Amino acid sequence: MAATGNPAPGGDHALQFRQLVLPHLDGAYNLARYLMRDPTLAEDVVQDAVLRAYRAFDQFRGGSPRAWLFMIVRNCASTALSGQRGSLALVVHESSLDEESVRQLNEHPDGAANPEDSAIQADEALLVRSAIEAIPEPFREAVVLRDLEDLSYAEIAEVTGVPIGTVMSRLARGRAMLAKELLPAARHAEQTRSAK
Repeated sequence: MAATGNPAPGGDHALQFRQLVLPHLDGAYNLARYLMRDPTLAEDVVQDAVLRAYRAFDQFRGGSPRAWLFMIVRNCASTALSGQRGSLALVVHESSLDEESVRQLNEHPDGAANPEDSAIQADEALLVRSAIEAIPEPFREAVVLRDLEDLSYAEIAEVTGVPIGTVMSRLARGRAMLAKELLPAARHAEQTRSAK
């Protein structure tokens, strides 16, 4: 029998892959969604990443299967984006939540929420998503991996291939950019300065 985290050759390969890697598909899609800024392209990236991960699973040497999968997603997203650079790209921000989020909200509604509160929450979610998508890529990636996917600094360093100090710096700068965009006082001060 193989050591924990190392895939065993033969029939256990698929079983171990399902147990170790597939539980992280939602997080992989979330990362791809923010990297690609397009839900359809994100699905393609995750599909490609899972296929590559499955084919390379015998090379997985333990550690965090989540960080390993996210590193593959990041590489697939980078490849997909580099293929788009030669063409004209139009970024369209969604005007509402994605279908999965709407389905989850309908299945587990907030008992105290009324239509007005629900509309405000949807607007806030859209505002946060738009603010995250507006952050430049290395900072957006750090914020998504740490604050949305809850990876440790070491795991983020493994995924991105940069030192932990760089991860911490990118995270601090990304959070500052988000605060500037999202906090009412910061937005009001920015609007006042631009009006002068």
